[in-house]
Amino acid sequence: MSLINRLSVRLQNHPKRVVFPEGADPRIIQAARQFATRRLGVPILLGDRTRIKINAARLNIKLDGIRIVEPARSEEMPGYITKFQGHQRFSGLKEQEAQEYLANPNYFAAMMVATGGADAVVSGATVGPAGGLRPILQILPRQAGVETVSSMQIMEMEESKLGIDGALFLSDCAVLPEPSAEQLADIACTTAMLAYHLTNQPPRVAMLAYSTKSSGTKHQSIERVKSATAIARAKARDFDMPVEIDGELQVDAALDPFTAAVKDIESSVAGQANVLIFPDLNSGNIASKMVQIIAGIPSYGQILTGLDRPAAEISRGASAHDIFGTAVIVAAQAVDRRYLYPIEIKQPESVG
Repeated sequence: MSLINRLSVRLQNHPKRVVFPEGADPRIIQAARQFATRRLGVPILLGDRTRIKINAARLNIKLDGIRIVEPARSEEMPGYITKFQGHQRFSGLKEQEAQEYLANPNYFAAMMVATGGADAVVSGATVGPAGGLRPILQILPRQAGVETVSSMQIMEMEESKLGIDGALFLSDCAVLPEPSAEQLADIACTTAMLAYHLTNQPPRVAMLAYSTKSSGTKHQSIERVKSATAIARAKARDFDMPVEIDGELQVDAALDPFTAAVKDIESSVAGQANVLIFPDLNSGNIASKMVQIIAGIPSYGQILTGLDRPAAEISRGASAHDIFGTAVIVAAQAVDRRYLYPIEIKQPESVG
């Protein structure tokens, strides 16, 4: 069973509200219909009610179980304006200026999540990265002790020997162009935490580079990955989860046991990594898109990490299937892991 199907089964017991700022987009409507039909929670579509209904009718999609909100006409707008003005970043705005911000569905959606009106947000279907990311980064708080917001992409392969039952977690593929060693360490830890939350399996984190264990190579980028590995290991000791971190590793040494053995790399990560941390945005973005196009592997995200609330910023090229999978992931992220993966108490065997 795929990760999306496994999480869907668990979400049926803990349904969540996912808000979509681009509610009139046909792919969003299709993903929302699937989310509601599977009883995973309530999808919230933002946008013009008439346009959403027309587009749904064209797709022969019923909107029962789906909530539609027009930000400018919402009864929640006055309260959101007050809270928006109380935000440190927007404290100097007048009421009219705050209302203009919140008339933008992306800002309204971020406020919904920040104030508990929704559990997660999925944006980016029709706007560039800045348009979808900026409201989220400006409004949603960071995780405690985390300075770096980055992004995680999940690839699901039929070949289950890779990753966690076929699910491979990649970061950062969308946010930070040239992360420092400290930022790379943050990225590694927050990605590992989310991978553990979603799978309940120990993360094995590979800090990627173009050489393995230096291999006689000395370069600033390699030294940065080595430093990030040490920092991430130290940070991970404070987390309540089993995690292994190793680096620097080439991607073949990280994923292929034979290559790891040939290169004489002995660790619990080499050859069996399930979380890949790229050294910079160029390598992460290029590699992830190349794999998607060439291999046709289903991909979900970008899931934003380092935030206190679940959020995703998807690609404008995402399909309805991609959007649905991403919505499932952020909804599951909103469920406490203890409820997502409850401990099964074995009943004592009867005697006699």
